[in-house]
Amino acid sequence: MERILYGQLIEWKKSKKRKPLLLQGARQVGKTYLISQFGGNEYTDFVYLNFEQEPELTSLFNEKLDPKKIVENIGLYLGKNIISKNTLLFFDEIQAAPIVLTSLKYFHEQASEFHIIAAGSLLGISIGKTSPFPVGKVNFMTLYPLSFFEYLTAFGEKFIVKKLREMEKIEPLPEVIHEKLLRHLKTYMFLGGMPEVLQDYIENNDIASVRKIQNEILEAYKRDFSKYTEKKQAIKTAELWNSIPYQLAKENKKFKYSDVKKKARTSAYESTIEWLSNAGLINVTNNISVPKLPLSGYADQSKFKIYMLDTGLLGALLNLPSSIILKPTELFSEYNGAFTENFVASELVAAGFDKLFYWTSKSDAEVDFIMQKENNIYPIEVKSGLNRNKKSLLSYAKKYKPKLIYRLSPRNYMQTENFINLPLYAVNLLVKK
Repeated sequence: MERILYGQLIEWKKSKKRKPLLLQGARQVGKTYLISQFGGNEYTDFVYLNFEQEPELTSLFNEKLDPKKIVENIGLYLGKNIISKNTLLFFDEIQAAPIVLTSLKYFHEQASEFHIIAAGSLLGISIGKTSPFPVGKVNFMTLYPLSFFEYLTAFGEKFIVKKLREMEKIEPLPEVIHEKLLRHLKTYMFLGGMPEVLQDYIENNDIASVRKIQNEILEAYKRDFSKYTEKKQAIKTAELWNSIPYQLAKENKKFKYSDVKKKARTSAYESTIEWLSNAGLINVTNNISVPKLPLSGYADQSKFKIYMLDTGLLGALLNLPSSIILKPTELFSEYNGAFTENFVASELVAAGFDKLFYWTSKSDAEVDFIMQKENNIYPIEVKSGLNRNKKSLLSYAKKYKPKLIYRLSPRNYMQTENFINLPLYAVNLLVKK
């Protein structure tokens, strides 16, 4: 499957300022496959070490962490001479080997001619406590589940993606194309963007098989709760994780600790939210009451919403029936629009908006997302149905007078003065607007 990050990897390879690359992302988002594909295509020699499957490989990294000696040891282990020219060293599941992470500092300082990529699913959680982090000595990238445009490419719609990206003027698409994209979007929201899920559906077109894989991924995440936290913390993490679908099903999706457990206190679960966020399993959207720059400076840390990393996994957690794909717009509005908002949050994060915000007024007005681009702030309202009501958007616009206001909905492209309606499937294009 084609991933947008592949192009960034090529830029990294060519960069004169290249450092060892640390690729982050939740389990099962395709990190190993992507780097293996990149290594096989772009390098003459590709060296792969997995420190979770073979923990004994850490013995190749001597106490002094001398890069030349480490490479020599790897060569002895693999039975071949490893030279820096056109070779990629891939250290996978590095969270299982803190010493390997530390070695990246010395590769940067003493052997920068080597091209090294390290990947891990729980970086910042399982490491850093027992071993120093190579601050300033590594480049970073994060891989997310496949975005909707990546899904379209995987399902043979590369030409449509190209045309959507090239659109310069806001004007309606032919209705037959618009409806086709909405059908794809419903399927995507049910399947989600986990590569194994999509590959299985492409090959077998079997929803039951897909749901089995989704449940297996959820089970793997739960095992991580126990593997990388103490028993009491693992229980709290599972409790909070299981409460997310219920939190999103409410009309007011603001997160409440009391919905995790009666009389629950903030102090008991704050670290749990941080753990899930660092693991890449949730996206947190903070509330702001005053949209000023920088948005993070006006965020209320006590008011927030939590979305899951993937709509497909959200549906699996809720055991959502596959028949809902066949209904016109029901999936969009299911659970008070939870799937639609979750989809938008995931797309924005994958597009580079690593911090999300929403706005509320002292009255009942609420705008689902507030986006900062350079020195401009734009409100984004998400509509799961065809309702034209934009009361909250107008309330925001009257008060703060933004250059543009956006609505994301199942409706076609449309612009009236500074108001723009983008189809839900085009949320990714907010990046270039």
